[in-house]
Amino acid sequence: MPGKRVAILGSTGSIGVNGLDVAAHLGLPVTALAARSNRKVFKEQIDRFKPARAALADPAEYDALKKELNGSKTVLLQGMDGVRSIAAGEESDIVLCGISGAACLGPVIDAADKGKTLGLANKESMVVAGPIVLERARKSGATIVPVDSEHSAIFQSMMSGKRKEVKRIFLTASGGPFRETPKSQFGSITVEQALKHPTWTMGGKITIDSATMFNKALEIVEARWLFDLKANQIEVLVHPQSIIHSMVEFIDGSVIAQLGLPDMRTPIQLALTYPDRAEGNVKRLNLAEIKTLTFQEPDLDKFPSLKLGWRAAEAGGTMGAVLNAANEVAVDRFVQREIPFLRIFEIVKEVMDRHALVAHPTLEDVLQADAWARQEARCSK
Repeated sequence: MPGKRVAILGSTGSIGVNGLDVAAHLGLPVTALAARSNRKVFKEQIDRFKPARAALADPAEYDALKKELNGSKTVLLQGMDGVRSIAAGEESDIVLCGISGAACLGPVIDAADKGKTLGLANKESMVVAGPIVLERARKSGATIVPVDSEHSAIFQSMMSGKRKEVKRIFLTASGGPFRETPKSQFGSITVEQALKHPTWTMGGKITIDSATMFNKALEIVEARWLFDLKANQIEVLVHPQSIIHSMVEFIDGSVIAQLGLPDMRTPIQLALTYPDRAEGNVKRLNLAEIKTLTFQEPDLDKFPSLKLGWRAAEAGGTMGAVLNAANEVAVDRFVQREIPFLRIFEIVKEVMDRHALVAHPTLEDVLQADAWARQEARCSK
């Protein structure tokens, strides 16, 4: 771990802020930062961590930040080209990928091509182009350590056996804010209600994905590629306390789980220290205080998103890109109050139904499927 240099993509978001906290706790140098548009917070981060380079994706904020950094030794880059330069830059050994959405695919591939350790909090890059990312990582010798709490839990639990000994995995889910809400009330769900997560503090997009359980649909596809599983080896289990982050069942009947309080600093720290562990700065789990852990099967009638996730995982090819792109657009339209909550599910299914699958896509095929799905989702009434 000593000497590992860290770059953080999406440094002003939830993952990025927690990542900086962990890096400071571990005493790791933060040598590069990238953010989208939060100029004020980004400037504070640059002043504190003094990275060699930083990139601001939003060109509208770039000029102002450039003036504010006058005299700083940090080299400021602009736009997504700047973000990709940070991902591939020689000043870092570890890249924590905390940018949400398919926009992070390019930087993830760039970091993989350079043989870096990727702390992958961005599930969409694996959903959209999992086999391509993994092949690039294999060729370069890059290491991918998942940062999603669920996939980090699977990653850790799989250390208890051989890959061929895995029977199935259980992705746990909080159930989101509407776990107990009758489906009859789904038609009147507001944006404000969807943004109130009962357990985790996250960005807006992923919070709404939790409300629809599309976050779990995407995680099904991500797990399919990350852990080389079949769709029918991936189960979803609603666990409201969010203490068991996921589980692996082995062929002998043993089930190995990873537990901890819901704090993203734990999986982030593992990504920054892997293959070692270090003393953490999180509150410790006390099961005697919690007393009870509960579980239930997900309601597939209320949350058809899960069925779409299994469908995309089984189909493979470009279907993951279509699932993700249609959902991103539908969520944005819901936030903009163009469509009701229930329409999110319908739009994604309709776009997937219309898609002509490419079973073994190139990167260009994946990008074309992504663009097509976005256009279809925008035009859906």
